[in-house]
Amino acid sequence: MNDMEYILSPGSVAIVGASNRPGSLGLAVFRNLIDAGYQGVLYPVNPKAKSVQGVKAYPSVTDIPDSVDMAVLIVPSEQVETIIEESARKGIRGCIVITAGFKEIGGQGVELEKRVRAVAKAHNIRMLGPNCLGVANTNPAVRMNATFARKMPKSGNIALVSQSGAMCVAILDYAAGRHMGFSKFVSIGNKADINEIDFLRYLRDDPDTGVIIMYLEDISDGHAFIEVARDITLSVGKPILALKVGRSAEGARAAASHTGSLAGSDTAYDAIFMQGGIQRVEGVSELFNYALAFSSQPLPKGNRIAIVTNSGGPGIMATDALIRPGITMAPLSEETKARLRTKLPPTASVHNPVDVIGDADAKRYEAAIRCTLEDENVDGAIVILAPAATTEIMETAQIVPRVSKDIDKPILCSFMGLVDVSEGVRHLEKNGIPNYSFPEDASRTMAATVRYADSLRPHEGRRREVFRLIEDQEKAAAAIAWRLSGRKEYFMTEKEAHELLRYYGFPLLKSVLVRDRSGIESACNDVGFPLVMKLDSPDILHKSDAGGVRLGIKSIGEAQSVFDEIIESARHYRPSASIRGVLFQQLAREGVEVILGSTRDPKFGPICMFGLGGIFVEAMKDVTFRLAPMWETSAENMIESIKAYRVLRGIRGKPPADIKAAKLCILRLSSMVSNHPEIAELDINPLILYPEGQGCVVADARIVLSRPETQKEE
Repeated sequence: MNDMEYILSPGSVAIVGASNRPGSLGLAVFRNLIDAGYQGVLYPVNPKAKSVQGVKAYPSVTDIPDSVDMAVLIVPSEQVETIIEESARKGIRGCIVITAGFKEIGGQGVELEKRVRAVAKAHNIRMLGPNCLGVANTNPAVRMNATFARKMPKSGNIALVSQSGAMCVAILDYAAGRHMGFSKFVSIGNKADINEIDFLRYLRDDPDTGVIIMYLEDISDGHAFIEVARDITLSVGKPILALKVGRSAEGARAAASHTGSLAGSDTAYDAIFMQGGIQRVEGVSELFNYALAFSSQPLPKGNRIAIVTNSGGPGIMATDALIRPGITMAPLSEETKARLRTKLPPTASVHNPVDVIGDADAKRYEAAIRCTLEDENVDGAIVILAPAATTEIMETAQIVPRVSKDIDKPILCSFMGLVDVSEGVRHLEKNGIPNYSFPEDASRTMAATVRYADSLRPHEGRRREVFRLIEDQEKAAAAIAWRLSGRKEYFMTEKEAHELLRYYGFPLLKSVLVRDRSGIESACNDVGFPLVMKLDSPDILHKSDAGGVRLGIKSIGEAQSVFDEIIESARHYRPSASIRGVLFQQLAREGVEVILGSTRDPKFGPICMFGLGGIFVEAMKDVTFRLAPMWETSAENMIESIKAYRVLRGIRGKPPADIKAAKLCILRLSSMVSNHPEIAELDINPLILYPEGQGCVVADARIVLSRPETQKEE
């Protein structure tokens, strides 16, 4: 028996703290179990009562004569540790600790929770909570409502995992109003033992669950979460929708790199959701909008969507909301247009959006919807109804499910308004057709289904070559250790950064460090003209600010003059700086400039960044992030998800950039920052991409080293 079954499908439950007292949690949980029709055996435990709600009570769990699978604890927090020890002696394998008063209150509560977790772990008891609402399982063979919510969730194929008990209650009430049902309903509370990852692993193979929705405040283990989420969303094909609260930029600390300054406190979560194939939503309303569609409609087989409307304005609104995220307005075939002309009045539009005009009756709607969805160029449809005095609202609502049964394509409706359309909306939702009060919501939801369906389809022609990375991890580790010797933090010069990058096979420009004027002529001969001259100092991170960068040097005489100017400017900028010399570097030929970087999240470790590079990187902020280490597909998705991807593919006569070379550099970076936790921040800006097949080159690099314990302190 899976150990999670003791929490979600126990054959018997002891309710420790069950009570007859009106208004008590002990009474609420016990009544909920009875009212839900729990199919197992209940044992109320209360040392002061002979029975609870007419059911024989026991002084303690050890007094119960039969075996017990799970205990629900609703007792004072200081008693929980003892009750779990008693449960262990009884052979109980699962505990739900509804009791509050643990780490959420700080101080002694933190220590108490540690002790409770240790006791449960020592006795191999899976524990949910503490400080949680409980769980509900609507499977007819279980019918368990071990919560103190006001009602049992309606049965359905959506599983909810929430970190907030209060949000669980609100979601349950909201879902009831939209005729939504749940397979499992879980409040995870403080996550002392069981967390969101444990439930995802269970729900992966749960036959009752088709869609998973999550309300999260944090994630316990980013990489484990990504692994199980990818398996669920991409391999098993169950969508996961997540509402993560706490989205802000306040977590971005003062950073020495572009990557560090662009990575806010929420960056890691965005990366985790993207790598896990999870649809992130912006609020509870959007969470349910998406869940309704994913739980009741087939996924679109492509991104070509049609709109049927009785009003031009709402049709335009829906069109705008579809086009914005890149969805295609389906081009109707000439055959479909001809069919529509025979069934619609001359004033109607037979193009997409199909406008059946304001006086349309249900029969006209049915003809338009059916003809449109039967077109092979259409992958899904949005039906909009603006209620007018002559509109047949209920009759139109009745025809949509009828058409849906005959055609395996998603249909979303927007019967606009609230009061006049209410009866029709109820009929739609009872028959599995999601309805949205306004067209934009229907369009955004359809776009989400298209995105998810697209993630499940292998991209045609995409190569799956596995690159063999050239790396010298031991030499890189030695170089890092030597520079951090006796220091908490160290800013590598560009020359030193090149050394580290070379160990991981990054393509570098030819360069020579010149420490005094005597080495200028030799360096010029080695590097060749034209060349770039850069200040080399561990104390001046931003070389340009100190006048430490000069481009296009074309002669030895010019190099000698510029050498003196750079040294003088640097000494004036920061007199105390250690100046090691000037780096003479080959001038890179022109190409597409991108940025590659990394920073370390205090909880999840290294995060890699890719985006549009050059001097405008922080102004444009066209970047994307992923956790390292990453898969090849994650590197590909990083490149494809930036707005400048069209530039990389070649525009206005420009050849496509070498995207394969960029991907390889992302994978090299992922490997490097995963192997060396001392790399606190890193920028390669720009990484210059040359035309396809010609590779790329690192034009500038910046690396900040920091001892891992120092990073944690920050």
